[in-house]
Amino acid sequence: MFTCVLIYFHLLPHYNIPMPTVRFPAVMKYYVNNQVEFFVPALTVKEVVNKVVEEYPSIKFHLIDAEGNLRRHFNVFVNGTHIRDLNGMDTALSEEDKVILMASAAGG
Repeated sequence: MFTCVLIYFHLLPHYNIPMPTVRFPAVMKYYVNNQVEFFVPALTVKEVVNKVVEEYPSIKFHLIDAEGNLRRHFNVFVNGTHIRDLNGMDTALSEEDKVILMASAAGG
């Protein structure tokens, strides 16, 4: 009898790091393999953004400016609270947290 064990090798270095849930609006899912929700091993919001860009390079232009900062029109919420009301990009994350990356909308 054989036992098959499936291991996600890209996650191995992060086996003890919390994996908060990251949500993208449906209009942005094209850039993240048509997903609207997925897990990212990260301890802070900054790590989430960096790992999302690392995993899905086509979204970099939309999230990060030329200086490497989050674009002004992008909002980040942790459990429904904007990160500007928390600890900004250094906001600590846990396994249970929900991180929403959302572009501002304008128009008339």
